Amino acid sequence: MRLLFLGDVVGRSGRDAVVAALPGLRSDLDLDFVVVNGENAAGGFGITEKITTELLDAGADVISGGNHSWDQREALVFIEREERLLRPANFPAGTPGRGAGLFEARGGRRVLLVNVLGRVFMDPLDDPFAAVEKEISAAPMGDVADAVIVDMHAEATSEKMAMGHFCDGRASLVVGTHSHIPTADAQVLPGGTAYQTDAGMCGDYDSVIGMDKEEPVNRFTRKISGGRFTPADGVATVCGVFVETDDTTGLAQRVEPIRLGGRLKQSMAG
Repeated sequence: MRLLFLGDVVGRSGRDAVVAALPGLRSDLDLDFVVVNGENAAGGFGITEKITTELLDAGADVISGGNHSWDQREALVFIEREERLLRPANFPAGTPGRGAGLFEARGGRRVLLVNVLGRVFMDPLDDPFAAVEKEISAAPMGDVADAVIVDMHAEATSEKMAMGHFCDGRASLVVGTHSHIPTADAQVLPGGTAYQTDAGMCGDYDSVIGMDKEEPVNRFTRKISGGRFTPADGVATVCGVFVETDDTTGLAQRVEPIRLGGRLKQSMAG
């Protein structure tokens, strides 16, 4: 299978770039399944139903979330009827929505997507490793699922790397989100799982992790809040990870970083 994961979509600039790029990426890379992390898509904080529909219509198969999943309060309601929008699986029992799902890819194949939130330097939710174990044990790759993707939305690189090794041999891709900076460590782990510590954001990189520079710099230098954070609105770079898997095992045969448009050095899978 040919899989694409796009990192955190930040604000209108990121949304517009993803919506413009996805149809071409699906065609050029002959993609079977696309995941987009959308938890910063609405003004940098959360996601709305309208934006969810916009990203799905552009070619995303599923949208994952993170620590900003509930910043737009309407998400607490519409996530119950939109099964293609996930929130982290390790939120407490009773939280609206789902943290994992088995979705149909092109050709009727099945992809398990698991979305979890890290605990290091973040609000400590339930154990993300136990949450992932529960989901991948219930839908093992090569049996129930033809591919497995884990979105580890976390601050600490160590926690993300630990999740990669924890899932090695049992997932097609473990990819980090949340940091908004693409890391240079795309690799296939010894057991056959593709891994990248952070996919990067889909947003304007002439910014502070997607936000207009003035307010973050002011807060760092003066320790005084001068206003709200607002997304930078320059030309965005679409960042993500492309993975090609073995059709029999679901394990990764190759992994390539994707960087398209905007300010960053371009990288595109052949």
